[in-house]
This record gives sequence, structure tokens and C-alpha cells, in this order.
Amino acid sequence: MLYQASHPLIELRRLHRFYGKTHAVNDVSFEVDRGQVFGFIGPNGAGKTTSMRILATLDLPTYGDALIDGFSSITDPDLVRKRMGFMPDGFGTYPYMNCEEYLDFFARSYGMVGMERVRGVRRVLGFTGLDKIADKPINGLSKGMRQRLSLGRAMIHDPAVLILDEPANGLDPRARIELRQMIRQLAVDGKAILVSSHILTELAEMVDHVGIIERGNLLAVGCLDEIRRKMQGSTVIEVNLLENADQCRIWLSSRTPTLKIEQQGNRVRFDFSGTEREQAELLRSIILEGFFVLAWTAETHSLEDIFMQITTGAVQ
Repeated sequence: MLYQASHPLIELRRLHRFYGKTHAVNDVSFEVDRGQVFGFIGPNGAGKTTSMRILATLDLPTYGDALIDGFSSITDPDLVRKRMGFMPDGFGTYPYMNCEEYLDFFARSYGMVGMERVRGVRRVLGFTGLDKIADKPINGLSKGMRQRLSLGRAMIHDPAVLILDEPANGLDPRARIELRQMIRQLAVDGKAILVSSHILTELAEMVDHVGIIERGNLLAVGCLDEIRRKMQGSTVIEVNLLENADQCRIWLSSRTPTLKIEQQGNRVRFDFSGTEREQAELLRSIILEGFFVLAWTAETHSLEDIFMQITTGAVQ
């Protein structure tokens, strides 16, 4: 189903959650639109799971609000549950059920009846690739297949919103890639997805926007490129030359806005504080100067770099 919404499908409005003197979530606000994958990252105990549990109607805030498809998880929890699927970090199962029985059980729990339920179970089995082992007992599933089944349980009622807490935890590389592909496809289908993960390299390849939280405070929020631009200041550029790298280094040192320049063999690395257009103009000038450029690489901050620069490692 393709969802059309004029409002954000996920919205936190000045969310607070206090446990005595501990501010588990402290004035957190962000939005996730239809078709977006939002990465929610932070150290253990930062407030991610608490925020997600409030969105999933499993906890109440001290104050503030959390909305799913325009409905408050505090005042309209039944309406929220119809529009939201939650995949927790811990996967509770009934070990003697098989995959199809397990999904059918949750379809019934959501009030799906008759052919609607049958089609829903078939749709999820097909999407997750569990259709080939539909009759296999859950206690015989691998970790990767269990995670697929947990995702299937969250999406059995075709919700507009999915909240996924550490979905790739413990998966082998192939299972992570396949899970990432499924999450991206769900976003293409129009769902808004909030996903937390400690595997930042994996998360960076699937998300559109990120929120970085530490000690209950949201330190940064936005698309990755926006956050990089705010943090970066300068870009590290590496030029691989066919020859005359020393002459190119001397030529570059007379140019602005180049900063620190290093040479190693036929490679020249330097900090560059200009825009992308100025990068392109500089590359053109190097070539017109007669230097033979084999490769030009502009290094940007990875999500891990951003996380380490913004957070301090403090816990509460």
C-alpha cells in the first residue's frame, strides 16, 4: 500500500521522560516523512529505546507528545497501534509454532479475518523470503531467519510506520545486506521507518536522515550531507598522478583555498575548504596545467566520524 500523508508519519514534540533525577529523554523533537528511513543513534542508555517505546505506546512521557500518522501515542494508542509496527531488540517467540502459524497468530491479534488475513500472511512470507520455510518450527530458525520473522510480525497489518530497534544485531554480513534491502524497499513503498543500530557503517547505507542522541539530548538531526557540511569545515582531497607529483604539490601550495599538503609517491593529499564547484574548478585547472590525473578522491566524514565527533561517551 502506498501512503499519502500531508503531515509527518512520525513526530516527536518536545518529548521528555524522567526517572527520578535521570532525564532519559530530554526535550527531543524530530519528524520522519513518508518514504524516509530515519537512523536513531547513540550510546547505550542514551534514550533511544525509551523514545521508541513511547512511540510504540509501551511507555508514557513525563511530558511532550509522540505522534504516528497524526495520532498521539498518549491519547490515541489504539489508533496508533493500527498504523505502526514495532520490532523490538528482543524477539519473543512461541518455539513450537512454525513461521506461517506465528504470522497468522499476529494477524488475528490485529483483527484481520478471512481472506484479508490469508493474503496478509502470504504477502509477508513472500516479502521476507520465508515462504520457502513457512512450515518450519521457529526453534529451528537461524538468527537471520528469526529477524525476518520479527520484521514480518511488525508489518503483518501493513502499517504506515515501522519502528525497528537494533534489527541487524547479531546478523552475518549476507543477512545484514538482505535486511537492509528489505528496509529500503519498505521505504520505497511509502512507509516511514525509524531504525536504531550500533552498526553505523550499515546504518549509513540505508538511512536518509539521522538523529544523534546522548544522555537524553538530541545533539544533531538532519540528512547526513547537511550534518557533514556543518561539521566538516574542509574536505581531504587525494590526487593520484601519473608523474610529476612533486611539481603538482608545489603548484598546489601556491593556490587557495588549499591548506595542509602532503605527498607520498605519486599521490598528493591536501585539505580543501572550498565548495564542490571550487573543487571541480581546481581539478580542471590541474589538468589544464598539464598534470596527468589518474584519480581524484574527496573524502567526507563517515557516520562513524560524525558520531565520534559529536558525542562524548558520557553516560547517565
